[in-house]
Amino acid sequence: MDFQNRVGSKPGSGGVLGASESNVDRRERLRKLALETIDLAKDPYFMRNHLGSYECKLCLTLHTNEGSYLAHTQGKKHQTNLARRAAKEAKETGSTVPVPTTGQTTVHVRKNLIKIGRPGYKVTKLKDPVTRQSRFFVPDTVS
Repeated sequence: MDFQNRVGSKPGSGGVLGASESNVDRRERLRKLALETIDLAKDPYFMRNHLGSYECKLCLTLHTNEGSYLAHTQGKKHQTNLARRAAKEAKETGSTVPVPTTGQTTVHVRKNLIKIGRPGYKVTKLKDPVTRQSRFFVPDTVS
């Protein structure tokens, strides 16, 4: 097979970047750009742990590098937790500070909450006496 007329065939060129190499290069460029625009020293939730990875103290998530943390701060989980924290602080102080909302994220504070771990139904296991097959019965309401 003749390889001399292919792309990147000159000696020392190393060939064309593969998909993984181009992804690594793109992530590195985006990380450098983000670090120029955002100062992580001022972020109250950013923390470097003893293993060398990074943590978000608000969401309790672990990140391998700064770029991953910065991507997390723009994500839904972090933004929801920020809105929840702002609503909690506004409730504690009794002020009417507007809660920051991003996109479709809304926080509704309800007083009559259903406890987690209390299902709204009860499953009963029944066995047919003739065929000896088991079945499950779910009534409409729980008493």
